Amino acid sequence: MLRFLAAGRAVYIPEAVEDELRRASEHNPTLGAVLNAEWITVHRATDVAYLATFASYESRLAVGRTNLGECGVLAMGEVYGCEIVIDDNTARQVAKEKGLRVIATVPLLCDAVRTKQLTLVMVEKLADDLLASEYFLPFEAGGFRRHVIENGLLDYDDS
Repeated sequence: MLRFLAAGRAVYIPEAVEDELRRASEHNPTLGAVLNAEWITVHRATDVAYLATFASYESRLAVGRTNLGECGVLAMGEVYGCEIVIDDNTARQVAKEKGLRVIATVPLLCDAVRTKQLTLVMVEKLADDLLASEYFLPFEAGGFRRHVIENGLLDYDDS
């Protein structure tokens, strides 16, 4: 389903996100499929601009291993000018401060429902699966529909 949402666009994840997924897949084996997906490319950076930018975000956002994935995504957005998907509120605010093109998962999913690429039921299931894998979303399991309607992300008619 995530491949479908990419709509033919190239999907890159920084090595730090790969590391987070690898650790999480020890508790949720379905995440291993993401690591093996041929349509996702892991960006293994060696260029100085990316590494310096990553280090800058790391000093600002990281606490131990926490937020390293966000640091990598932010660095990719800044250095390569690509659109980024970030759900962490602090990291999204930083992206906006830097003028990066950023979207969160929930609006991306709402767009798929609104354009009838996915049904609301499919997206609710996907959101619950993401939450079960400890992915951060701004609601609890079973709360997608209520959250998006209450926050004006989908009209009741879209649901």
